[in-house]
Amino acid sequence: MIMSSTQKHNSTAIYSTAEIREIERLAAALPSPPLLMEKAGLAAAEVARDKLLTHGRTRVLVLAGPGNNGGDAFAVARHLRSWRYEVTLVFTGQRATLSDDAKQMLDAWLVSGGEILLDIPENTAWDALIDGLFGIGLDPRSGRDLTDQYLALIDTVNSMKLPVLALDVPSGLGSDTGKVRGAAIKAAMTVTFIGLKAGLLTHHGPDYSGEIFLRELDLDVPSLHEPSSWTIDQAYVQKIMPLPRPADSHKGMFGSIGIIGGSAGMIGAVLLAGTAALKLGAGRIYLGLIAGNALGVDTAQPELMLRPINELFKLDNLNCLIAGPGLGTGPDACFWLSCALESELPLVLDADALNLLASHSRIANLLQDRKASSILTPHPAEAARLLSSDISMVQGDRMSAAADLAERFNCCVVLKGAGSICAMPGGKRYINTSGNPGLSSAGTGDILSGMTGAFLTQGLSPENSLLLSVYLHGAAADILQTLHGGPVGMTASEIPDAARNLLNQWIYNF
Repeated sequence: MIMSSTQKHNSTAIYSTAEIREIERLAAALPSPPLLMEKAGLAAAEVARDKLLTHGRTRVLVLAGPGNNGGDAFAVARHLRSWRYEVTLVFTGQRATLSDDAKQMLDAWLVSGGEILLDIPENTAWDALIDGLFGIGLDPRSGRDLTDQYLALIDTVNSMKLPVLALDVPSGLGSDTGKVRGAAIKAAMTVTFIGLKAGLLTHHGPDYSGEIFLRELDLDVPSLHEPSSWTIDQAYVQKIMPLPRPADSHKGMFGSIGIIGGSAGMIGAVLLAGTAALKLGAGRIYLGLIAGNALGVDTAQPELMLRPINELFKLDNLNCLIAGPGLGTGPDACFWLSCALESELPLVLDADALNLLASHSRIANLLQDRKASSILTPHPAEAARLLSSDISMVQGDRMSAAADLAERFNCCVVLKGAGSICAMPGGKRYINTSGNPGLSSAGTGDILSGMTGAFLTQGLSPENSLLLSVYLHGAAADILQTLHGGPVGMTASEIPDAARNLLNQWIYNF
């Protein structure tokens, strides 16, 4: 969950480390420049007081690092001490190497009567901990690695089992990437300054950040730097949902989808995609089965119209295509995927369609040359194949990987995973805030492609179809996690019903 101190600005904007540095530079050049470090320290101290130091907790261990994050920590410690909390401060840097602002915060701490320790004292107990070691100063792309000293310190902190408030970004976590540099402090909550950071929201970030509190420090952030990345949340998707249906609706008003897949032994995948499209509002769903035994398939959804694959392409009432669920990678799959790419219909590509794109340059060229819109839905391994890379490189910078795919193939892209990233051809990127590990089960990707096709065929733009389906897919999984008491054993076939219920609630305010 992300909590903002203000709704005046777009609090869902995400900024890179470089952009935050530029905003700080521009803020310092204002006619009356704000004292950002002092404001950050006070804002974090208020979060600590109101959210962390509850239920009688009064003893606080504050860790101040060698950079500006340490300056924030000095300010937090001073405010907490002035409010009569018992504060122990450990400083891991040297005063001579601090910035002028951080030196000012250190001196103010000392003037207030605070003391500085160089190591965590033994045989002392605390109720909570403030992490001010690195913040955004240790982003992986900065080239800085954790030394053995800090690896040991972070392991010590995590072993203490204290509730932790991290300042800006949990130490050891890349602010742009969510990648852990050997070790990272596991926070119960993070107060982040000026703007959200991608590393808090994707890859390992959700496991380390806890509840996120955004404090913009009284800056009009978008006026200083226009964002190009945002989060996807319920407030956002409720602006882009389909309109309520008129009383005289009929199925022809809500489009027809053709789904290409269902090779031998994989017909279940295309049935999942079709069921999801049906339950998220598409008017007609035709399943084109490569296996060729359409009449012999037993489906619990008789509304799905099964066709041999060659008959699917003879239909003249289709509004979009989905290719990939259970498609296979044989010659027939290549032929029918090429037919889909040569069509003038909007197209959702998933699963084996992505593997064929990665292994056949002719098919990739067809995608790149398409005039109609296309949407790619890779998981990290599929993205690595498409980028001629490897999974570690993709996961090491998920934001860049998603953007590279969108640019390379001129498509809307969702890079699935923790904090799924949607990237658009024009450069806009979004990080999803819904979902849980229950989605790491067979068939959930087929459900997502069916949902995306359903919104496309109902007239939503490719961008909005992708954003709505990704968020709703995760939100449905969150509902199921609550119902099941956890994510273990969640199945793909449960998601369409939960997603349908949520969508109706949002549209009709039930």
